[in-house]
Parts: sequence; C-alpha cells; structure tokens
Amino acid sequence: MSERPTVIEKVRRALGRTQPLPTPPVPPAIDESITRLARPDIDLAQLFMQRAGDLKMLVERVSADDVVGRITTFLRETDCRKVALPVSKLFEELDLIEALRIAGIEATRWDRMTLDQLYDGYDCGITDVTYAVAETGSLVIKTSAGHGRGLSLVPMFHVAVIEPNQIVPDLVDLFKRLAREGAGNHVMLISGPSKTADIEMNVVTGVHGPNVVKAFVLAPSPYPPPSPDEREAREQDLSYFDAAFPEPPGADAV
Repeated sequence: MSERPTVIEKVRRALGRTQPLPTPPVPPAIDESITRLARPDIDLAQLFMQRAGDLKMLVERVSADDVVGRITTFLRETDCRKVALPVSKLFEELDLIEALRIAGIEATRWDRMTLDQLYDGYDCGITDVTYAVAETGSLVIKTSAGHGRGLSLVPMFHVAVIEPNQIVPDLVDLFKRLAREGAGNHVMLISGPSKTADIEMNVVTGVHGPNVVKAFVLAPSPYPPPSPDEREAREQDLSYFDAAFPEPPGADAV
C-alpha cells in the first residue's frame, strides 16, 4: 500500500515539479513606496508620538534639562515609590538615580538586584531604549546583563526615555540595523501597555505586563555642542581675567 502524498508534495506536483528546489527562490523586489509607510524626511518624533498614542501609550516631548523633573512628577502622580533602572549611560549623565533618591523615591539599578527582588514591591521600571519605531509606535529594547527584560515587563508602570537619534522610520530600517549590529540574546518590541482579550474581544490591560507605559521623547537641542576644536579655540581666545571677570555691556563707551 503506497503512502498518501503530503501537502508539500501535492503543491510541488501542481507546480509541475518532481524534486525540491536546490536553492530557495529569491523574492521579487518590491518598490519602497509600497514597503515603507514612514518617510525618513518627516518629523519622526511626531509620527512616533502619534502612533504610540493610538496604542494607549502616554507620550510626552520634553527637553533633556526637564526630563528628570518630569519623571519625578510622573512617579509622584502615580504614587510610584520604588523603581528599578538599568545600567545606562544616559541615566548616569542625567544623574537620575541620585535625583530620584533626593525626591524620596527608592531607586535600584539592575546590576544590584535580582529578578526575584524585582517582584517584591517595585512599582515602576524606568528604562532607556535601543530604538523607537515611528511607523508602529514601538519601543525597541535589546536586553543585556545590565538591562534585564524584567524591568519593562514586571512592574505595573514602565517609563521609557527616548533620544532623538534612536527613532527609526519603520521596521525595515530596524531589522537592517539589528542584522548589522547583531540582535543579541533578546530584543523586545513594546507597543503600548500589555493587552489581552477573551473570545468575546473584551480587552484587558496589565494582565501580563505594565498597565501604563509612559514615554518621554527628548527634544533635540537647538544649540549643538561645540566640537573639541571649537571649544579649544574659544578657550584660547579668552584670557583668565576675561573668563573670570567679563566686561559689562557698554563698558567700551565709558
């Protein structure tokens, strides 16, 4: 008794083939006007904020000088008293942990805690991101030893800080970058608070992750920092007394 042909064999026969293809077929090239829904020449931050807002993410554009104060205000408004953060160069530059402690908020870095401790009363995880996708309104986080995935999955509140140069137009750009850089062990795409629905499509948030996701998008600085050569030239142009005791306006007219 002969065996019945498999589904793949039936498809192969319908295509007039007797053997599997020696190499996988090359997909046809698709015009980028079809594959890309976000043009790189638009305001990517604005598009991200719009798409993320559609997904019930709370999004706010803020300057780098004000972001620490806005984070502190948000934590107070939501009664978050115990937060966890990753090892982050951005947060070190902002001196975020010290600012939170001064504000009376207990803040612990990921390399000084365990996953079990994260389940013990932490209200909020505050993270930076690897990228943000404007097309889908998604946060992209590559986890590491200094940035555990539990930070954005376990607490009921997740606060993310996004730098302007981290926003990419769409998923095509994202996957190209991840392929070039190496994805590592784990990459998360976070599109709003966690959501689930039953068979009757009753949506519930926060069942298996944060109930609230707040994203602070840093506004680009209107004054780019001077290059090292420009900074050195400025310092050479100023004498010690010029720097310490600048002349008041109109002093030459006296």
